[in-house]
Amino acid sequence: MSTTQSLFTPTSHLKLLPPTTSVNAASTTSAAPNHLRPTPASSARSTRRTLLTTSTAAAAASLLLVLREPPAAHAASDDEYKKETSEVIGKLRTTLGLDRSDPNVPSAVAELRESSNTWVAKYRREKELLGRSSFRDMYSALNAVSGHYISFGPSAPIPAKRKARILEEVDSAEKALLRGR
Repeated sequence: MSTTQSLFTPTSHLKLLPPTTSVNAASTTSAAPNHLRPTPASSARSTRRTLLTTSTAAAAASLLLVLREPPAAHAASDDEYKKETSEVIGKLRTTLGLDRSDPNVPSAVAELRESSNTWVAKYRREKELLGRSSFRDMYSALNAVSGHYISFGPSAPIPAKRKARILEEVDSAEKALLRGR
């Protein structure tokens, strides 16, 4: 059976494209009776109905997105940010200060990674904090430490140059945190 369909171009000005024909693979030799063939008027109504249904659904979806409640802020306050950042700084310094042969290193590294992941997940989406030097330096230090332990394992010591740079960033973050930056 051969049917004719009109297509619209995807531009802002709708215009009909030339009709396309499709062949039904089940019966290529028999012709459909006249009462089963779509008329041009019913085809246009069907196309118009489909277009209206699609546009209405899109408008309703966009309206739902606009009317949706804004997401709750992750950080409760500036004081909470300062407190949690200071705690992570303390854990970072404690972990970096452990001796290589200390049996508590793997558990300290696991605890540091957990707290740093929590800190990053909580504060990286806060637009007010992204410009702060304390956030930037702390994020960089945590990224360097996490990257080292992910690559080399929790028992691998951090090289002296990397450790010095990390501690420098932590010191800078702590000073900026005390200044409210």
